[in-house]
Amino acid sequence: MISVDRISKRYGSGENSVVALDDVSLSVSPGEIYGVVGQSGAGKSTLIRTINSLERPDSGTVTVDGQNISQLQGARLRAARHNIGMIFQHFNLLSSRTVQANVELSLEITGVERSTRRARVAEILELVGLQGKADAYPAQLSGGQKQRVGIARALASNPSVLLSDEATSALDPETTRQILDLIRNLSKELGLTVLLITHEMDVVKRVCDSAAVMSQGRILEQGTVESLLTTEKSLLGQALFPLGEIPDTGNRVIEITFNGVTADRPVIARLARTHGIDVGILGAAVETIHGHQTGRTRLELPGTADATGRAIADLRSQGLFVEVIK
Repeated sequence: MISVDRISKRYGSGENSVVALDDVSLSVSPGEIYGVVGQSGAGKSTLIRTINSLERPDSGTVTVDGQNISQLQGARLRAARHNIGMIFQHFNLLSSRTVQANVELSLEITGVERSTRRARVAEILELVGLQGKADAYPAQLSGGQKQRVGIARALASNPSVLLSDEATSALDPETTRQILDLIRNLSKELGLTVLLITHEMDVVKRVCDSAAVMSQGRILEQGTVESLLTTEKSLLGQALFPLGEIPDTGNRVIEITFNGVTADRPVIARLARTHGIDVGILGAAVETIHGHQTGRTRLELPGTADATGRAIADLRSQGLFVEVIK
């Protein structure tokens, strides 16, 4: 649905130029929720602006729903953007317009007749949980309600792609969870393909099927969240499950990633009992990802290389992902 192929973007020229995107490629499948995570200045916002053609890449191509959007202009570009909804960090609502009028705006601009606009807005407001708020003004709404209006506005034209630029970073944690759950439900119900730009790991944990990590205009790693959790030295895996510094114990140190049903198994107790190892737990983190208990545990395995090697082989034979740290 979204294909970004080797795009680059530079601002300025000469010694003062800034490389915002450096040979970036990614692919988002239809119906997928894809997160792009990174700190400020990583290039995330420039990336999303090239996908809806608010920015033109210096090189490379951006294809959305089969169209090379980076080549479109005029009426063809406007038509393509009609298929791409956008939600923003700071809502971008017009304070002088009611909720109804804010959501209607894009339909009004494209010439949709008034009765059709009204019917569509009523449908969308119910979908995002804002029944009875059509006549309210933005100043009368909470932050979460304002973002729901932003989502409703993005969905008014019935797009197949939804872009989100830090849409939850101005919200409190509970409202963030509600908005993320709404986006996930809308993706399933409407068949939306969603690209989320964020610096918050909680966003990736809660809703993303796949993710990419960006830094200094480049993608450092990407893939499904599940595969990245079981990739050695994964930046995303380490960020999702931070375990702190590795102590210098002089013994073998490993990390085990648990996913789904394996999280309920007495793995550590069995390891100590079967191999006679005094297992030390150096750190652990557990989260719910896609409805499954998922976590990472750092263990110290004292003993000979042969003994610890057998223990590691045993863990791997149980289908666990084991990474030898030292």
